[in-house]
Amino acid sequence: MRFAKHLAKHLAIVATLLAPAVVAAPGHTAVDRGRYLAALGDCVVCHTRKEAGAPPFAGGLALHAAPGTVYSSNITPDKETGIGNWTPDQFHRALHEGIAADGRHLYPAFPYAYFARLGRADSDALFAYLRTVTPVRYRPPPNRLVFPANIRAGMRAWNLLYLSGAPLTPDPSKSKAWNRGRDIVLGIGHCGACHSPKNVLFADADGTSLQGNLVDGWFAPNLTGTKRDGLGDWTADDIARYLKTGENRFSRVAGAMRDVIAQSTSRMTDADRQAVAAYLKSLPPGTPAAPHAPDLAAMRAGQATYAARCASCHGLEGRGTRAYPALARNTLVQAGDATTISRVILQGAQAVQPDGYSMPAYPVLDDAELAALVTYIRNAWGNRAGPVSAKDVAKLKKALSAMQE
Repeated sequence: MRFAKHLAKHLAIVATLLAPAVVAAPGHTAVDRGRYLAALGDCVVCHTRKEAGAPPFAGGLALHAAPGTVYSSNITPDKETGIGNWTPDQFHRALHEGIAADGRHLYPAFPYAYFARLGRADSDALFAYLRTVTPVRYRPPPNRLVFPANIRAGMRAWNLLYLSGAPLTPDPSKSKAWNRGRDIVLGIGHCGACHSPKNVLFADADGTSLQGNLVDGWFAPNLTGTKRDGLGDWTADDIARYLKTGENRFSRVAGAMRDVIAQSTSRMTDADRQAVAAYLKSLPPGTPAAPHAPDLAAMRAGQATYAARCASCHGLEGRGTRAYPALARNTLVQAGDATTISRVILQGAQAVQPDGYSMPAYPVLDDAELAALVTYIRNAWGNRAGPVSAKDVAKLKKALSAMQE
């Protein structure tokens, strides 16, 4: 048994080393290639604090989950606090096994289960690029995790359960674009890290890939072919446009995805955005639970608030304008979880483009008013989604407050 496990691991490592690398142009040098891979992997967003003037790649971004808070690491080439003393082999091991240069096991907040699908040439190119960024001497705060999540050795068991390390092999029955899109979505792009539901050990739940997930105070929506709250009605061009600009005829970006588009998907080549779209359009519909019917009194109260505060921009029929998004048939509005739309109303939102729309915050609404408004928006004009209660809003406000501590 031990020999079989050792042999399987050895073969997986060999397969990874022999796997074809992601074609990561533009650019001809390893650094150029690594720069593009860093954009595909959204590295700068996760490894940069959300503070004015925070140095890129220096880490310290707080990532919140039920077991506590994990802070992203410094991946600048600083020798004391970053990866300046790392070797290419150590960097490759971190991406493929979740083990830092000093032997510490990393938490899956760093999505190495996805990065493990990168070929060696790609991990070396990414490392070469990170060696060129400005070194920053900064040590992120210590993680704040409850027992037993604070025991790093437990990640050995997690790796045995959920880390395959097997590279993706081309599917000859699919197009080159589909294979490329799959490599990005399931590999360097690590879309499932946010968009796939998690089990109790925070690994991707079986059978629910890319069907939506609550992460760090936002709901990352369903990316499967479901029509109401997924991409079923979106064309490949709709998806590509959204990835480039943060908007299309069905939705406009909000929440954490705004940074992903600004720093990652908008910097992809058009061919790669189309490849991602081709792969996502091939996904069958998920199986979301049928939403409960909303309370009529809540709908009437929400309609009154909408008419007073929202209709001037979004229209009485929810059709939007050139400057403001439509709410009717909006997949974000009809998401399986109302957290994002509720949070946008509470905190406001801004388009990716500096001259794009802005959504004002409405902290003046009490819990019942906000719940009724969200319930109305999610069930008016042909929309259909689960209602929201005042308790749901209070829970969200409490969670957002805790994240600021």
